[in-house]
Amino acid sequence: MAENQIIVYGTSWCGDCWRSKRLLDRHEVDYVWVDIDQDRGASNLVLQINNGNRAVPTIVFPEGDTLTEPSDSQLKARLGLE
Repeated sequence: MAENQIIVYGTSWCGDCWRSKRLLDRHEVDYVWVDIDQDRGASNLVLQINNGNRAVPTIVFPEGDTLTEPSDSQLKARLGLE
C-alpha cells in the first residue's frame, strides 16, 4: 500500500464502514479498503490503534493520524470538505 493513501479498516457487515466509504466515494477521495475479517495483521493494527477495541471504521491518514467511527461531519472536516 502506498504511504500517501488513506486506509479504511472495516468489515463487510459494518453499516458505519459503508457510510464512510460512500462519503469518500461521493467526494472522489482515493483510499484503500482493508477488511479486518480477512486480514489478521490489519485486525491487530485496529486493536492497537483503539486501545484493544475492535472499532471500525478506523481510518488512517497519510500523516499518521486516525479517526475511529467518525460521523460524516467529522470525516468531512478532517478531509477539508466543509
